[in-house]
Amino acid sequence: MTEHADHLALAEYAQRAYLEYAMSVVKGRALPDVRDGQKPVQRRILFAMKDMGLTHAAKPVKSARVVGEILGKYHPHGDASAYDAMVRMAQDFTLRYPLIDGIGNFGSRDGDGAAAMRYTEARLTPLAELLLDELDQGTADFIPNYDGAFREPDCLPARLPMLLLNGASGIAVGMATEIPSHNLNETAAAAVALLKNPELDTAALTAYLPAPDFAGGGHIITAPADLQRLYDSGKGSIRVRARYRVEQLARGQWRIIVYELPPQTNAQKILAEIEEQTNPKPKAGKKQLSQEQVNTKKLMLDLLERVRDESDSEQPVRLVFEPKSSRIQPEALMNTLMAQTSLEGNVSVNLVMMGADNRPAQKNLKTILQEWLDFRTQTVTRRLAHRLAQVEKRVHILEGRHTVFLHLDEVIALIRESDEPKGELMARFALSDIQAEDILEIRLRQLARLEGIKLEQELGKLREEAESLQNLLASESDKKKLIIKEIQSDAKRFGDERRTLLQAAERATLTQTTADEPLTLIVSQQGWIRSRVGHGLDVSQTAFKEGDALQQVLEIRSVRPVVVLDTLGRSYTVDAADIPRGRGDGVPLASLIALQTGAAVLCLLAGAPEDRYLLTHSGGYGFICTLGDMVSRVKTGKEIMRLESGETVLPPVRVYRSAQADPTSHVVLASANKRLSAFPLRDLKEMAKGRGLQLTALDADDHLALCAVVSSAEYVLETAGKRGGISRETLRVADIAGKRGRKGKLLNISGTPHAVYAAAPHQSENPL
Repeated sequence: MTEHADHLALAEYAQRAYLEYAMSVVKGRALPDVRDGQKPVQRRILFAMKDMGLTHAAKPVKSARVVGEILGKYHPHGDASAYDAMVRMAQDFTLRYPLIDGIGNFGSRDGDGAAAMRYTEARLTPLAELLLDELDQGTADFIPNYDGAFREPDCLPARLPMLLLNGASGIAVGMATEIPSHNLNETAAAAVALLKNPELDTAALTAYLPAPDFAGGGHIITAPADLQRLYDSGKGSIRVRARYRVEQLARGQWRIIVYELPPQTNAQKILAEIEEQTNPKPKAGKKQLSQEQVNTKKLMLDLLERVRDESDSEQPVRLVFEPKSSRIQPEALMNTLMAQTSLEGNVSVNLVMMGADNRPAQKNLKTILQEWLDFRTQTVTRRLAHRLAQVEKRVHILEGRHTVFLHLDEVIALIRESDEPKGELMARFALSDIQAEDILEIRLRQLARLEGIKLEQELGKLREEAESLQNLLASESDKKKLIIKEIQSDAKRFGDERRTLLQAAERATLTQTTADEPLTLIVSQQGWIRSRVGHGLDVSQTAFKEGDALQQVLEIRSVRPVVVLDTLGRSYTVDAADIPRGRGDGVPLASLIALQTGAAVLCLLAGAPEDRYLLTHSGGYGFICTLGDMVSRVKTGKEIMRLESGETVLPPVRVYRSAQADPTSHVVLASANKRLSAFPLRDLKEMAKGRGLQLTALDADDHLALCAVVSSAEYVLETAGKRGGISRETLRVADIAGKRGRKGKLLNISGTPHAVYAAAPHQSENPL
C-alpha cells in the first residue's frame, strides 16, 4: 500500500499506537527507576509533600489535601491511585523503609484497607531526606508538568540505592517487575565495596549483600549458591518460611508460636488454608471428597488440635498452634504445616527496571549498583559544581564590599553626588556590574557598619571552600572518598539490623501423605478405571458396563505414581489416591488426564522410578527409558516418543538390567510382513525422550508389529490364523540375529504375527 502525506497503513498505525501505549505504561506507571528507585507517582508524591513543607518535623496534614496537591499539579490521574501509592509508602509491613509517616489507619498485615483519605494524616519520614535533601542543590533536572504550569524533577537525587532498599512490584505491557527489599547496612556496604573496586563481580558483591531483607522478617532457606545465581541472572525465586518458637507449658504440654510470616502472606490466609484442609468441600463437579482430600484431612486432624490468631498492636503476628498430643514432635507438626500452607512458599524475583539509559531492562546486582554509583557520582559532581558557583558568586560580592570598605567615605560621597553612581563606581573602583549593583542595594546603615575583619574572615573561609571544591571536582579519587564517606554516614544514621533470618534448609515436604498399601488397578476396554485394596485378587468375576470388558490389571503400591502411556507417544501421571476404590464402575480414565486428540490409552505402568522399559513404535525406532522419565507433573502429560504421521506406539517391554550390563539379552522384532530380526540389547541407548534409534529397516508397505526382549537361546512366535486360531512355533534367536537396523529375515509362516516372547521366559520377561 502506498503512503500519502495524509494517509498511513492501518497496520503501521496500530503498531505505532500500541508501542507508544506500551512505553507509556512502562515508563509512566509500572517500572521503577534504577537511579532513585521510584515510580513516577511515588516521585511526585514525595516532591509534592516536600513542596508543601511536610518534613518529618512539620505538623502532619490531611491525606486528602496531599492527594489534591498531587493531582492538581503533577499527577492527573484518579485520586484512588495516588492515595493507594501513599498508603503503601507509609506501611511498615510493606516497605522495608517507609518514606511517609502515616497517622491514622493505614491498613494492616491481614489485608485490611486503609481509612479514607479524609480521616488520615501524613508527613515525610526522616529517611525521605535521602531522596529529597539535595534537590535544591542543582542535582536534578526539572521538566514541565502535564500542563506546563509547574516543574517537577525528572529524578530525585537519591543518596542511597533506594531501588534495592524498598524494592518494587509492577506489571507493565509485556514485562513485569518483582524486586525484593534489602537491608540498608548491607546495601551500603556492597555499594562502597564496588566503588572501591569496580572489578568486583556479583559473587563478590553477595558477600556484602547476601539476600533480601523483608519488611515482615521471615526465614530464607534458599542455598547461598542459588541466591548468587539469582543475583547474577536477575531472575529466580527465593524460598521463605515463617519463624516460630516452641513455648513450653505445664505438665509437659507445649505449643508453637509463629511470630513472623513470609512476604505476601498473612494470618487470615493461613487460617483459611487450614480450615479448607480440615473441613474440605468436594471439588467442582464431584459429589464426594477425593481420596487425597480425605488423606489430608486425616493427616491434619491427627496432628493439630486448634489454631488461634492472637495478633494485636504489640505483636503484629502471633499465630498459636496447639498439637493433638504432647508426644508429637514440634518439628513434625511445623513441617506438615509448612508443606500444606503458605507458612512456607516461594517469592518471585524479577529485577526489571528503567535503566540509566531510560530503557527498561532486566539487570543483575552488579549492574544495578554500578548504574546507581554512576548516577551518584554525577549527582555529587553537579552538587559540588553548584556549590562552587555559589561560593564564587559570594566571593565576588564580598570582594566588591571589601573594596568599598577601604574607600568608604569616597564611595558615600560619590553615591550622594552622582546622578549615575553605578557606572562611576564601576569605573572608579574597577567593580563589576554585579558588585556595583550589590553596593547600591545595601542600606546606608549596613554600608557604614561594614567591618573589614569580618569581611576578610568570611572571604578567607569562602576562598578555602572554593579551593577545596575545585580540588574535589578535579580529583576522581577524592570524589570517591567523599561519596564513600556520605554513604557510610547515612548508613550509620538510618541503618538497622537484618530482620530476615538467612539460613539454608531443606524445603518442607510430606514424604508420604497416603497410607502405603497394596492396590490393584482394573482398567476396562472402554477406558474406565477403578482400584481395589490388596494384591493377588480374583478379578474374573468383576462386573463391567454392558459392552465393556477387562483390558488390564495392574498391581501397585498406593504411594507410587501411575503412568499412562497413549498410542501417540505421550505419557501422563495419575495419583493412585485419585482413583476411586470399591466395587463400582470407577471413573473414565480420560477424566483424570487430558488425553491428546486422536490418541487412545495404550497401557498403564507403575513401579520404582528407576525401572526401565523399551519403548518402540510402528516406524521401527525405539529406545530405553526409565519410569521416572515418563512421570509428568501436568494433566496434559509430556511427549516421550516423537512419531511421524501414521505411526503408533507399541506396548512397552520391561528391561530388568541396563543394556550395557546385559550382554546376553536380545531384542526380537517382528514386522507385519512377517520379517523377523534380532540384535543385542546392548546396542540400544537409554534416553529420556525422543524418536530413538532405528531398530529394523522396513519396506514402504510394512510396519513394526511386535517387540520382545529375550535372554534365552530360543523364542516363541505366535501367529493368528484367518479364523482366529493361534499357533505357536519355537525358533532360534541365532537364526535371525544380526546388527541393529537390518531388515530382518522373511519367514515362511502362515498367519499374522501375534506375539513374541522367550521360550523359557524369565518371570519378569512376560509380554505386557
